[in-house]
Amino acid sequence: MRIGGLTKQSFIDWEGKITAVVFTTGCNFRCGYCHNPSLVLPELFEEPIPEQNFFDYLESRTGWLDGVVVTGGEPTIQPDLKDFIKRIKSLGFAVKLDTNGTNFNLLKELIGENLVDFVAMDIKSVLTLETYQKVTGRISSEKFQNVMQSINLLRTNIVDHQFRTTVVPGIHDQTMIEQMQQIFCGENYILQQFRAEFGLVENLIHATD
Repeated sequence: MRIGGLTKQSFIDWEGKITAVVFTTGCNFRCGYCHNPSLVLPELFEEPIPEQNFFDYLESRTGWLDGVVVTGGEPTIQPDLKDFIKRIKSLGFAVKLDTNGTNFNLLKELIGENLVDFVAMDIKSVLTLETYQKVTGRISSEKFQNVMQSINLLRTNIVDHQFRTTVVPGIHDQTMIEQMQQIFCGENYILQQFRAEFGLVENLIHATD
């Protein structure tokens, strides 16, 4: 597992739980407003945290931490994510996964094998390929279909979940926001504030068309 960062204790990343937050490196999107560019762009990657160091810490917090949040980057592009989560679960910790939903098959496996207890899925924009391509900078029609399948899977309520959108001036206008709120009306859906100081691509952040 390529671990790019670790928050040893958090009270805000999973409501009602005290967690460790592990950040994986690498992402298949290039969202201009990304607040973790050092986890997205290979040229910004720092020396990874050894996986054993993470598990040594986790074992020392048995009985204190409730769970682990696995985030990124995009965790589902990691080839050993499933084994990594299995090891976390074997220590008795609950697992929350943050994902963009592009790896539907893996998400389905993780849920089907009860390896995740909560999934937070980022909804980048109105659910069309064109708008997703504009926001993410790169997404194929196949990956977009995976996103739609992941949404439908989570809507079956097999696992606790949340949908969320980071609202970016110049990218999401009021009409789009209202459309997304209508799409996810009655569901666990939140809007998040854009953090301008950490944008990945300056000209995309300030785009107006």
